[in-house]
Amino acid sequence: MNLVKLRLSMVGTLAFLIGLSTLFFAVILSLIGPLNIILLVSFVVIFNLIQWLIAPYMIDAMYKVKEISRNENPKLYNMVENLSKKAKIKMPKVMIAKIPIPNAFAYGSPIAGRRVAVTETLLKTLDDEEVEAVIGHELGHLKHRDVQIMMFASVLPAIFYFIAYSFMMSAWFGGYGRDRSNAGLAILIGLACMVIYWILSLFVLGLSRLREYYADSHSAKIVEDGPRKLSEALAKIVDYSANMKYSSHQQASAFNSFRTLFITDPERADKDYQEIVKSSGYPRDRELVERILSRRITTTDRILELFSTHPNIVKRLKALQRLS
Repeated sequence: MNLVKLRLSMVGTLAFLIGLSTLFFAVILSLIGPLNIILLVSFVVIFNLIQWLIAPYMIDAMYKVKEISRNENPKLYNMVENLSKKAKIKMPKVMIAKIPIPNAFAYGSPIAGRRVAVTETLLKTLDDEEVEAVIGHELGHLKHRDVQIMMFASVLPAIFYFIAYSFMMSAWFGGYGRDRSNAGLAILIGLACMVIYWILSLFVLGLSRLREYYADSHSAKIVEDGPRKLSEALAKIVDYSANMKYSSHQQASAFNSFRTLFITDPERADKDYQEIVKSSGYPRDRELVERILSRRITTTDRILELFSTHPNIVKRLKALQRLS
């Protein structure tokens, strides 16, 4: 994907998301008055801000993440330090997560600072040059402020979800006994808000996929031969994740609540791996990448992608090839 078109697509998606939300808010305000919705919006915004501030500590506890020093892992620490200089950003804290999947993620908040984490399994699965490309991707998320942008975007559908929930509960517990017309209106508003929630959620997922492409392009820019290294890293991560033992895979699925943070989506691992196996058997490294690229993207693939936080693996690798 052309970098200029990618930036325009991200700006356009975010602008459309804001515009559509504003339109829906105006309609709801005209139906229920400003006071109730202002209180509800304030609650959702404050809740999400608090969640953003404390999320790094929740992530550290859930993923068994700990900070490392240069002495503990000089290779990884120096890698992050050098790439941070190339990216022209302040070096984040270097973290290692003890979870049974090969992955990496960038996160942080004003009170916790910015952090880049890799899993122990990732360090065991990938070559050093591939780890470097993955870190370049995660630093791209920090440079582009993706955590803040996605938090803001996610608030918009969350507001409509809580409005829907509020009206449905109000109608269910208090509306029918006294005024059926008011209860009916509350149900209609609740259902309409739930539909709006799903529509906005699709746009948020689309924005998340665009941010992944953008972070990929950042890795390609600051890492020498970045497109090749990142392509091989992504292919090997998908390969490993889909071949995990059932018990480990069950454990990995517990981490899907924060899957938007990861460099690949754990929920898509099986589907992505099928796209590899159908055309290739069990190749490795460059051969693995080439055979993924030979796969045809079907209509089913495109539909499934609409509900994913990450791009289809074939499309993502093709975009990296165009950056070569």
